[in-house]
Formats: sequence, C-alpha cells, structure tokens
Amino acid sequence: MPIVRIDVTRDGVTKEQKQQLIKGVTQLLKDVLNKEFHLTHVVIQEIDTDNWGLGGEQTTEIRKQQSKQ
Repeated sequence: MPIVRIDVTRDGVTKEQKQQLIKGVTQLLKDVLNKEFHLTHVVIQEIDTDNWGLGGEQTTEIRKQQSKQ
C-alpha cells in the first residue's frame, strides 16, 4: 500500500490542481510499480509560508523580497 505525501505552500493551489496531482501520482505508481489504484494513498499537506523556510528565511519573506524586484 503506497502512501505518497506532497507538501505545498498554502497559496493558490486549486482543488482541480490537487485532483490532477492525486490522479497523476496514482497513475505513475500504477505504471512504474504496478500498484493498484485502490491501494494508493496520496496526501496533500498545505503549509503556511510562515512555516516553510529556505536558506534560513521564511518563504513569506523570500516572496516579499522577490515581489519588490
């Protein structure tokens, strides 16, 4: 029973995009590992940009700086 976890920042990922991710990952596991659809779990976790960091900075602050450029 494969479980796939996808972490994304909580800023604009639509319900339709999430459905595409779930369907695509499930199909990929079927194609590559021959896993049955009904056994594949996909979990999408949305994380606030204040709780996601890169290079010692919060993603919120990184994006503020990028928007100023």
